[in-house]
Amino acid sequence: MPFHHVPQPSPQRMVPIPGHPLVVGVVPGQSELVAVTAAAWAEALGGVPLYFAYVDQSRIVDEEYPDGTVRHSSLDPDLADDSWVVVEDQLRDRLDRELAGHRGQWEFRYLAGRPDRALTHLARAVDASAFVIGARRPSSTERVREFLAGSVALHLSRHQHRPVLVVPVAIVDWKAPAPW
Repeated sequence: MPFHHVPQPSPQRMVPIPGHPLVVGVVPGQSELVAVTAAAWAEALGGVPLYFAYVDQSRIVDEEYPDGTVRHSSLDPDLADDSWVVVEDQLRDRLDRELAGHRGQWEFRYLAGRPDRALTHLARAVDASAFVIGARRPSSTERVREFLAGSVALHLSRHQHRPVLVVPVAIVDWKAPAPW
């Protein structure tokens, strides 16, 4: 089997931070801290654009476009194919409210497939310098899944070269008794 060289992170592969956008992963019901933190970082970086993206894992990518958008379809052909539009509208409306005071430019992308791959495709397409991802407050079943499969932030940090800023949305009280 021939050796396949995987490019590793290095100073030569870094995307310059000034003037390059941030890709922000969002999910329904997520804390507003993620959007507000991303907006604060964008302003601190001189007003760089923000690309908010939701990755629907119940849909598959049919085609990827150079601007980071995708054409997608349902994994289940028996489901109504337009149900995703409601989720997209709700996320856009929420971001409109959360970013009301943000003066910078932002866009929203509805993506499909594996979150780490979809967000990486978008980051490459828009030449982003970094990712902003919210830490999840997982339920007990999600904790097991995350332990076994890893989080989106973990996958991003291991499978591409851009930095990942993880926004805490819940704090663990180290002095409280363990829930188990």
